[in-house]
Amino acid sequence: MLLTPYRVLDLTDERGMLAGQILADLGADVIAVEPPGGSSARGVGPFAGGDADPNRSLFWWSYARNKRGISCNLDHSDGQALLRQLAATADFVIESDDVGVMARRGLGYDDLSAGRDDLIYTSISAFGQTGPKASYEATDLILMAAGGPLILAGGAGEEPVRVSVPQAWLHASGEAATAAMIALRHRTASGEGQHIDISAQQSVAAATMSAVLAASVGAPETARVAGGMAVGPFTGRLIWEAADGYISLTFLFGAGIGPFSRRLFQWMSDEGACTQEDRDLDWIGLGAEFISGQRPLSEWSRLIDVVAAFIRSRTRDELFAEAQSRSLLIVPVTTVDEVANFEQFEARDFWREHDMPHWPDPVRFPGPFVKLSSHEIEFRRRAPDCGEHNAEVYGELGLDGADLAELSEKGVI
Repeated sequence: MLLTPYRVLDLTDERGMLAGQILADLGADVIAVEPPGGSSARGVGPFAGGDADPNRSLFWWSYARNKRGISCNLDHSDGQALLRQLAATADFVIESDDVGVMARRGLGYDDLSAGRDDLIYTSISAFGQTGPKASYEATDLILMAAGGPLILAGGAGEEPVRVSVPQAWLHASGEAATAAMIALRHRTASGEGQHIDISAQQSVAAATMSAVLAASVGAPETARVAGGMAVGPFTGRLIWEAADGYISLTFLFGAGIGPFSRRLFQWMSDEGACTQEDRDLDWIGLGAEFISGQRPLSEWSRLIDVVAAFIRSRTRDELFAEAQSRSLLIVPVTTVDEVANFEQFEARDFWREHDMPHWPDPVRFPGPFVKLSSHEIEFRRRAPDCGEHNAEVYGELGLDGADLAELSEKGVI
């Protein structure tokens, strides 16, 4: 495995667990450190069986995979001493506490890197370690609002809407894992570690893609068009209702998309679903006709309605099959259940089954996030129970059963 020689102390909660999981998938010995009562990430749903059991959090099951798990009270002086001993054996430390909390515990970058210059210490926070908002707390919704993506989501002329699956901390965590690898490359060449400062707000700002550049170049701000697109005075759909669900169809005019629209209307004409006049429109120059006033914009709305009626009369499979034979820009919108049973994933041996201690049946998990020709990524460990590897990990520091019993009684582990 690529990172087999390296050890990671993963001190994160739900705000950063993906970073350690990526490094664990790449082979690192990642030790997830939880409070004695369990990480707050265990309270993130959904839950297997529907009951809010912290041992059945699908979030924890997903992002704690391939990690060993220990418990340690970082607010107790003995827990802080244990963490310092563990950090001395680690190449990476990843934390997602509020800014300043780790330093107040004596576990910040300056504390743990004292006497060793090669530690790579990554801090994931809402707004970064510095600046006027450094001490602000934030939910996913707040970060999506502060970083820009929220203004892009929703219907034209309506209020923005949140993305249903939280994204902000996952963006930050992915960038944290990438930054840790960059720092490792630098350490390999120089022997020097460093402190990596990840701002979730900055991470999601990058997720606006070119929209974040608009203000700096004086371009118009990107407009919200739910399920569609806006080009000048024209709005169009990208998501269309079919007879049995939804499809993505790109339908427009111009040199890039016009030929696809012409072929779509040829098919519709063959099926008696449009007039000959619509079929024979100048699909390359149609936009110029609308802009010049030669055709009223109401005609564009009528054409959208004609297409919509045709799409609703066909199933997704029928539309996709015809798209392949006629070279149309149509793709089915699949459900989560369909994704879970997608034959492409089966053909690529994507899924992995594992027994979970708090669930009666084997659970099927997504497998390696990438295929490498010379290194196999594997799902080596299920998500650990709280403190499951205490004896194993603390034993590596020389602690025995009596020591652990004493620490447990004191509320340290």
